[in-house]
Amino acid sequence: MQKTYKITDEDGIHARPATALVNTANKFKSEVFAEANNRKVTMKSILGVLSLGLEPGDLVTFITEGEDASDLLAAFDDVFSQEGLGIVYR
Repeated sequence: MQKTYKITDEDGIHARPATALVNTANKFKSEVFAEANNRKVTMKSILGVLSLGLEPGDLVTFITEGEDASDLLAAFDDVFSQEGLGIVYR
């Protein structure tokens, strides 16, 4: 499963929201990766997430694999909404 977001937060994805996403990812058994700016990283590593350097206007696609993949993507929806990080692009 996958979902793409467009980053709208004026600060992009910095340490605080990256931590929220990583903490959320680590609550699930499924693997989850982020693809952006021609890179792919695991969402279970804060350094990986920060290394993407996500800025306003960037697109990031989350790819999940596993038994609770849909629940994980729903949880990411909640984080994006609560943190005001971005909108679903597709």
